[in-house]
Amino acid sequence: MEPVLIVIDLQEAMRAERTADWPWAQDDAPAVAAQLLARFRARGWPVVHVHHHATDPEDGFHPANPLSAAMAEVAPQPGEAVVVKHGSSAFIGTDLQARLGAAPLVICGGEANMCVESTVRMAGNLGFATTVVADALVCFPRQARDGHVIPAATVLEMSLANLRGFARIVDSAEIA
Repeated sequence: MEPVLIVIDLQEAMRAERTADWPWAQDDAPAVAAQLLARFRARGWPVVHVHHHATDPEDGFHPANPLSAAMAEVAPQPGEAVVVKHGSSAFIGTDLQARLGAAPLVICGGEANMCVESTVRMAGNLGFATTVVADALVCFPRQARDGHVIPAATVLEMSLANLRGFARIVDSAEIA
């Protein structure tokens, strides 16, 4: 059975949140996701784009905000499924599970420790064979309870460690 690529929340609002003092763990993650997307398209394998739509009109992810658009390098093409979510997991309140059948999943996107992690955990709980593409994940730093900032690379590694029980973790070069 062909795998399904799920591209989570690679929207311009995420790129807009990146600043000098709030950097991504992997600057080239969207480009790596685009290369992965191109490989799936070339093989005719299915792709599902998941987009977050916030309910707060001031939020960059609100559908009326131009920043809610997909990043150009991973924008959906005609015929590719787009699932809109309003929470963290792409399975909650959407038809994602019904769209997938029993296909194995390949997941990339952002934010690694939030929506990707929620979706991958749910996929594992639902019985999907899931692969997470580590070098195609966007991840920001996080502020700890004591106020210190945990670097984005550390947050990403912790998230990937958390997901090892739910998915296979690989780099994009390992995906056919």
